[in-house]
Amino acid sequence: MSEIRVFSGIQPSGEMHLGNYLGAVRQWVENQGKGKQNFYCIVDLHAHTILRDSQELRDNTRSLAAMLFACGLDPNISTIFIQSQVRAHAEACWLLNCVTPLGWLERMTQYKDKKDKLNSISAALLDYPVLQAGDIILYDANEVPIGEDQKQHVELARDIAQRFNNLFGETFVLPEPVIPDIGARVMNLSNPLSKMSKSFEENDGGVVGLLDSDAEIIKTIKRAVTDSSNEIKFSDLELIFKNLKSLFKKKGYIINWKELEKQSLDQTINTLAMASPFSLEEKQILLETIDVNNRKIQLEKILNTYIVDDFNNTTIQ
Repeated sequence: MSEIRVFSGIQPSGEMHLGNYLGAVRQWVENQGKGKQNFYCIVDLHAHTILRDSQELRDNTRSLAAMLFACGLDPNISTIFIQSQVRAHAEACWLLNCVTPLGWLERMTQYKDKKDKLNSISAALLDYPVLQAGDIILYDANEVPIGEDQKQHVELARDIAQRFNNLFGETFVLPEPVIPDIGARVMNLSNPLSKMSKSFEENDGGVVGLLDSDAEIIKTIKRAVTDSSNEIKFSDLELIFKNLKSLFKKKGYIINWKELEKQSLDQTINTLAMASPFSLEEKQILLETIDVNNRKIQLEKILNTYIVDDFNNTTIQ
């Protein structure tokens, strides 16, 4: 049996945090010395999906390399390199673009999420999963140790490799994602609905950086959002809003969400409960709840029955 090859990468877009370590880097370190051929890449080309200062990117790349060594990666055991210094990555991206259907890229979850949040997007944001596929399959990687949020991207790389093989004969190995049992998705401590991400570092204090001092780590953990309070926050309604928007769109309803969010939490929940295209029986259940927190819970339960039936609700009324 040939030696198992492992590939994974990390962007130099900011300081490494706990989510990076638990979701990926810890696996990289543990893979060493197990008879596998390991390739770990600082994927600086991916960082260009958002325009950055060139000197800052170079500094971040060097700092990230130092952090990886400090975490335990041994260059005598693993191959550690910078993506942009291997021209084949960009070349592979173009060649794979030629066999990748546009619809495959448009359905990527991270693309859809970022598209909704940004005022304008570049073609690179849509296309970077193809570059990521090139990163992986160039090295005939059997395993790709990643966090849970990257699973769809590795599956896309596998689909692209399979399509290429079908068109031109057996060329690439089909990679498999390797996701840890613990730390696969580390959530932001101040916004538990979002994963811990470098993009949050400067504005919400919910990220534990690997270079944070003891005092900074204690401060971040002490102000972490927990479920010990019965108070409803707008963040609690994020999933409800997302599902209701899908339901309203399917039913042809139009609602001004920005105006709705200007109301108090009580008013918002009550308005959503009564304005939603539910049955009379379901609205009666909502009216009979004793307080706004219970009304929120009932709203979630009713909405979940619609989700089960792809927003048709033929199962439960």
